[in-house]
Amino acid sequence: MNTSSVISNTDVDAFSRAVVARLSQSSDALPHEITERLRAARMQALSRRKQKVVQFAPVWSLQGSGAALQSGEDDGGFWRKVAVFLPLIALLAGLVSIGWIQDEVRANELAQVDSELLTDELPPAAYIDPGFVQFLRKHQAN
Repeated sequence: MNTSSVISNTDVDAFSRAVVARLSQSSDALPHEITERLRAARMQALSRRKQKVVQFAPVWSLQGSGAALQSGEDDGGFWRKVAVFLPLIALLAGLVSIGWIQDEVRANELAQVDSELLTDELPPAAYIDPGFVQFLRKHQAN
């Protein structure tokens, strides 16, 4: 990481103080009504300011034969490992079932086309005939 692109909190605070000082200098020339509206907006913004929230992120660690999700406490054991891998197992099961269903749908569609071809009133040699397209158009119009 390039250290010149890192901005510390003290730099941000110093910049914000400089901006506030510059704005305060030019606020003397503003009418009273505008300064009161700005003060109210400033107070509203300060009341909505986000407070710092401390959160502990889970840590991945490799233990023995598998990975376990740990949050600082060691009370999970086997069931914690199962809970970590359960979404992965569900995803794999879903992908396998989707593939199987798509194969079944394709096989059923091909079987339907084959059965229509075999039970149709036209002989297979008719499909090679150049006038077959004309026949189909005429047949679809009826």
